[in-house]
Amino acid sequence: MTETVPQAPVLPTERVAGCPFDPPAALAELRAEQPVSRMTYPDGHVGYLATSHAAAKAVLTDRRFGSRGDLLRAPIPMGMGSPSAEVPPGMFTAMDPPEHTHYRRSIAGWFTLRRLRQLEPRITEIVDQHLDAIAAVPPSDGPVDLVRDFADPVSALVISELLGVAPEDQQRFLDATKAVFTVHSSAEEAMAGFAGLRGFLAELVQAKRDSGGDDLISTIAAEGKLTDEELMTIGSVLLMAGHDTSSNQLALSVYALLREPEQREKLLADPSLIGPATEELLRYLNIVHIGSIRAALEDFEFYGHQLKTGDAMLVSLSAANRDPEVYDHADELDLTRSGPGHLAFGHGVHQCVGQQLARIEFKIALTALFTRFPGLRLAVPEDEVRMRGDSIIYGVHELPVTWEDRTR
Repeated sequence: MTETVPQAPVLPTERVAGCPFDPPAALAELRAEQPVSRMTYPDGHVGYLATSHAAAKAVLTDRRFGSRGDLLRAPIPMGMGSPSAEVPPGMFTAMDPPEHTHYRRSIAGWFTLRRLRQLEPRITEIVDQHLDAIAAVPPSDGPVDLVRDFADPVSALVISELLGVAPEDQQRFLDATKAVFTVHSSAEEAMAGFAGLRGFLAELVQAKRDSGGDDLISTIAAEGKLTDEELMTIGSVLLMAGHDTSSNQLALSVYALLREPEQREKLLADPSLIGPATEELLRYLNIVHIGSIRAALEDFEFYGHQLKTGDAMLVSLSAANRDPEVYDHADELDLTRSGPGHLAFGHGVHQCVGQQLARIEFKIALTALFTRFPGLRLAVPEDEVRMRGDSIIYGVHELPVTWEDRTR
């Protein structure tokens, strides 16, 4: 029997001009018509797209959907190749239980809230050092780029602290990560950058095996349960998950608050709002805007569709987090909002292992930034800020800012 459902030829990615924080309008139309619809993937495969909050949670918790890298299909053209390329040992994000469980347990203890609290003084120190450097920039030097001078280096240095990168090696670490995350890189340049990062991590793993320490890689290396290649891959995963996402979440949040003065003033007037403000900015901006990808592991019926083994399912987290059936005035930023949890970190067994670190880092950085520079403002017209619409992680390329001294 032929299905009479709305068709989505490809993943909608075009955002409405002047609304850089809203997901593509076509996603909301699909969500209203049918929460799970058909979608054509770049390789020609006709799979599915989940857009409602309920359907997204159902996919992410249903063990009949898998995350094995050899089954996944890219929802957009990807210069570095399909996610179904060979999965290296330790790439737990592209594995299902029990392999996924084995690797995740090896690092989960490092991301408990209690343990991460111990990192707060060092995170505060890193943030303050970069704000000191920004404050020292003479006005004659022009605007400061908050991506280059704050969000990007702070996020890279925080994850490097957790991994155990020595202070004298942190600049080399930053240079290696820039080569990977520069969005204008060609596929060859990106792969070369990734190879350079792997080389750096290989040296780091060997150094930790030789001399040890009290950091994540040293501890796991000392346990002797994982090979060098597995450790290098886990280090790469944590770096990519902890650096690019945290940097873009922070920069995009600052941009949103600079465009929403009423919301920014609420936070300035009551810093205790930073908790709900963090959750609301995660929900509203949802920087993982392409979504989470899964594949059917067996034939079964789901939301009225007859899925076949291997069928692709893309979960649009950004559409789910704007579902009006779950959130009142879902398309509005409200830092005082409370209520149902968002899906910015995913859901189920693959929910982001580093989400508590991301929250702690974000709260410290955003609070310190607006406390230090309450008169922060954009140095260019709003529509001149370049968005990362062509990247897997959404954000801004640069964020030129200046500030007014409110103490005068």
